[in-house]
Amino acid sequence: MKNVAIIMGGYSSEYEISLLSGNVVYDNLDKSKYYPYKVHILKDKWVMVDDDENEYPINKHDFSVNNDGTIIKFDVVFNAIHGTPGEDGLIQAYFNLLGIPQTSCDYYQAALTFNKRDLLSVLKPYGVKTAISHYINLGDDINQAAILDKVGLPCFVKPNKSGSSFGISKVKTNDEFMPAIEKAFKEDSEILIESFLDGKEISVGVINYKEKVTVLPMTEIVSENEFFDYDAKYLGKSQEITPARISDKMTKKIADIAKRIYEVLKMEGFSRSEFIIVNNEPHLLELNTVPGLTTESILPQQARAGGITLPELFGNAIEQALKKQE
Repeated sequence: MKNVAIIMGGYSSEYEISLLSGNVVYDNLDKSKYYPYKVHILKDKWVMVDDDENEYPINKHDFSVNNDGTIIKFDVVFNAIHGTPGEDGLIQAYFNLLGIPQTSCDYYQAALTFNKRDLLSVLKPYGVKTAISHYINLGDDINQAAILDKVGLPCFVKPNKSGSSFGISKVKTNDEFMPAIEKAFKEDSEILIESFLDGKEISVGVINYKEKVTVLPMTEIVSENEFFDYDAKYLGKSQEITPARISDKMTKKIADIAKRIYEVLKMEGFSRSEFIIVNNEPHLLELNTVPGLTTESILPQQARAGGITLPELFGNAIEQALKKQE
């Protein structure tokens, strides 16, 4: 029986969603194979939380916990932290130094994919199509006319490094541009401005399942809102249709691209890519390495459609992490 630390929370606006994801993992792990422990990693504390909500501080030197005189050490970490430090490479590097296997990709891949600008730059030479984009760092002079001439209206203004659509605006007029910039800078010191891609949005889960790179059934996202924002993602203001209503030919085309991205980047664990189909060509928006794992989240929906239960999905992630360590 392996001791599994399910880490959840994090330091970003996404911490509440992460706590939901972590609890779903806890509830669905096969208790005949694993001893799961809930570990909350928050700005002000790292604690193991038991079923009665008692908290036990984590020793950051070796990631152990003193549970009323018994020292618990963990064989493997299940990473359910969205945003920093779980999705940007920080926690991966920490566990790498401690020699504790964890379920998400390695620290370099996490840092790269978390930075939308750098990810798209790395993938462009491989023929992966993306929106027209412009980048701004905090403190840069902003030439609004030149930027909008390049990307056009409407456009999206988004933080370069954040998730769950925090800080994103769809800009339709010149007057909306600077307020959108200010909103994005509240989440990140780097901003990405992208042309609006008008087409069908498709979400693609790719995982390493039983040591084989597997593309899960795809999800078509139909948002009631202007775009797939926080409310659409988490408050039910969208339709998520799995499998997506696209042709077999388009399904294969997107699957090939998503699988190639996973392999080119040497990804491990879970990944979920977002594409928009424009003129019969899939354009990559972003790639998440710790996607939502609540029962309503897209990746679990896709796994179910592919005949994989949540205990199988989560157990497989742990087994793959342990095998990699060997």
